[in-house]
Amino acid sequence: MRIGFIGSGFIARFHLKSFDNIRNAAISGVYSPTPAKRAAFADTANDMELGPCTAHATLEALLTAPDVDAIWLLAPNDTRLETMRAIHAAVKSGRSNVRAIACEKPLGRNLAEAREMLRLVKDAGLSHGYLENQVFAAAVERGKDVIWRRAVPAAGRPYLARAAEEHSGPHEAWFWQGDRQGGGVMSDMMCHSVEVGRFLLTRPGAPRSSLKVKSVQGSIGYLKWSRAQHAAKLRSEYGASVDLLRHPVEDFARATITLEDEDGAPLVIEASTSWAYVGAGLRIDLSLLGSEYAMEFSSLNPALKVFLSRQIQGGGGEDLVEKQNAEQGLMPIVEDEAGTYGYTAENRHMVECFRHGRTPIETFEDGVEVVRMVMGLYLSAETGRTVDLDSADLESYVPGPARLPMAAE
Repeated sequence: MRIGFIGSGFIARFHLKSFDNIRNAAISGVYSPTPAKRAAFADTANDMELGPCTAHATLEALLTAPDVDAIWLLAPNDTRLETMRAIHAAVKSGRSNVRAIACEKPLGRNLAEAREMLRLVKDAGLSHGYLENQVFAAAVERGKDVIWRRAVPAAGRPYLARAAEEHSGPHEAWFWQGDRQGGGVMSDMMCHSVEVGRFLLTRPGAPRSSLKVKSVQGSIGYLKWSRAQHAAKLRSEYGASVDLLRHPVEDFARATITLEDEDGAPLVIEASTSWAYVGAGLRIDLSLLGSEYAMEFSSLNPALKVFLSRQIQGGGGEDLVEKQNAEQGLMPIVEDEAGTYGYTAENRHMVECFRHGRTPIETFEDGVEVVRMVMGLYLSAETGRTVDLDSADLESYVPGPARLPMAAE
């Protein structure tokens, strides 16, 4: 399968790294609006012998290229819907040979955008997959298999999933701009946590829709990056367009989601996410609990660690773990980040599903449901009450941190 990437930033490079371990796929093209970035991305793909990869000067050129069968949509959130409309138009008019699309999380900045993404992909007749990497993490897949195969037959289904993800903050300016990103950390990272929790609670082989989401309760906090000294640091790094004193976005979020299984039994997902964490680097903690068992995973407790004394000094980087905050002391090493975080298995799954005409286990329908839960959580945080998802009017709702100007509200 010949794949065209839309986007050449941080997440696109992460996906590209994972394709080094995927058969039956080639990265044949890339488009992003910055010439130097798309050229560098194509050079990397070709150096990895994943191409030949062409850096296209326009989106239209990528979509109409004869050697592009599928699209990986990895562009910033505020460009996703516009890009999807261009894909839809090119396919419907017969100008494009694209037959499948995989879209990075979240599917939209709000529910209206997510639903329109789903409508467009269906109207174009495209196979579609929703890129939620944590569902495909090796520990998640293996842990779920063991729990459901060994523990559940003896002690009953799991009823509580917990998920936490936190790091010290995003790498790109647009993540910090509420109107472009769709909010703050709730929009950016809670989509991971609620979906991996829902996946762990879902019976193997059953659709995610077999669980009914009943209500959500959320809260958000402005703990670190809206303080003057930290806001100034962001302004210095990204420029005047990132001003969290005038336009704050949340850097902490919590969620409690209640669900029902096929028999009406209650289930719960507890989740927390943060951009205000300073530790070794990206921390993902997951657990799944039942009456006689528990499954636990922490990304910062790998088998491999090193200790570097204060006499060993060097420049900053992320050569040990994503969002690395130190270069000295006792440091965990994530041996294969693309594999550990699920990107390799995720992309292998999407490639094989698209090649063989199968429906991925994560589709745009799942992406819509994730956005619906996240919008309910934002509304709960804004109103201070539990939100019943069946009765809440979320179709035109825009989270407070995405409504500008925040300082005047």
